[in-house]
Amino acid sequence: MANSIGRFTIILACWAACVSGLPIFNHFAVKSSSLDPYPTKPRITFRADGTFKVTVFSDLHYGENPWDAWGPQQDVNSTALMKKVLADEKPDYVVINGDLVTGENTFRENSTRLIDEIMAPLNEAKVPFSTTQGNHDNQANISHFEEIQREQSVAPLSYTRFAPPGIGGEGGPGNYWVPIYEKTDDKIPVLILWFFDSRGGFSEGPNSTSIPDWVDSTVASWIQSETTQMNAVWGPSENRGALAFVHIPPHYIQAMQPGLNSTRDPGLNADVMGQGSAQATVDSTDQGKDQPFWDALNANVKNLHAVVSGHDHGNEWCIRETTKQVIFCFDKHSGYGGYGSPGWGHGVRNIVFSSPDPTHGLETWIRLEDGETRARVILDENYM
Repeated sequence: MANSIGRFTIILACWAACVSGLPIFNHFAVKSSSLDPYPTKPRITFRADGTFKVTVFSDLHYGENPWDAWGPQQDVNSTALMKKVLADEKPDYVVINGDLVTGENTFRENSTRLIDEIMAPLNEAKVPFSTTQGNHDNQANISHFEEIQREQSVAPLSYTRFAPPGIGGEGGPGNYWVPIYEKTDDKIPVLILWFFDSRGGFSEGPNSTSIPDWVDSTVASWIQSETTQMNAVWGPSENRGALAFVHIPPHYIQAMQPGLNSTRDPGLNADVMGQGSAQATVDSTDQGKDQPFWDALNANVKNLHAVVSGHDHGNEWCIRETTKQVIFCFDKHSGYGGYGSPGWGHGVRNIVFSSPDPTHGLETWIRLEDGETRARVILDENYM
């Protein structure tokens, strides 16, 4: 009798998976794990007062000029900044939003050891975190895959994951999400942090070739399948908030820069978008190839408070993108490596949720290394 019941359950589950359009393997994975991708890690929660603080480092660019004294000193400076900010801000979660290393300056023999240096302040602070990778993290002697693999091996509180096989395209394995709960014993999260791999850079090896610098179209179907599973297990997506991170800005943001208002959209605006890689620049034949990702993200992820990018070191503003009505924000260039200007400074973007209510807005601002703050805005339905 028990075997008959078991067979009936399997048949019913297979039928449900087929009707829903989900792969049968994924259906069983959801039921067996309750959609918890981190069963062995601490559950990330809001504070007892109902707030949740994210501190975002970006463009650290470790490993520049390892053949002279200048390069290693920049890493020393970047590590000091990380330690100071972590001690002062005491975030609940940290994001490193791409270009962890300057991969074109690395050597095959020790390239991943730079990841150990970056992880050290986070390990010391015992703060949970995630990373995205950038165009400088894919180079002849380093790759997104190798960086993530190394991070997972040396940082116990890393929540960075690999995308399933076939998702992310060439050089883009870092697509994943992290659930945030109101309380430790809750079964359903109130916030999802999404992380997307915008690729770029070059493939590994002596015959290195360029890699496209936008989120691959396969990620669009993955977003749809993941949100479908979330809705099946947790209920409607309107019950959850969301925040997304991707290193290279979607190309749609370029059209917004000329209309910036320094009062409404405060923050440094010193980089003209599209002069470097920017997910298919406006004069590129690849224009619009990030559209499947952009459409799927905004169609399937509800209560998306903002999409946050790095890449352009001289920009730190927020604006509402008009085609999808989603708010976009730049990070703050954190590392002493990478290009910059004396007046730009180095720092982080802080993001604070004032409530686990998924409809509540959030507050965000730029914090510089010396403690100065600027470009403070409230990202809610009234913004723009």
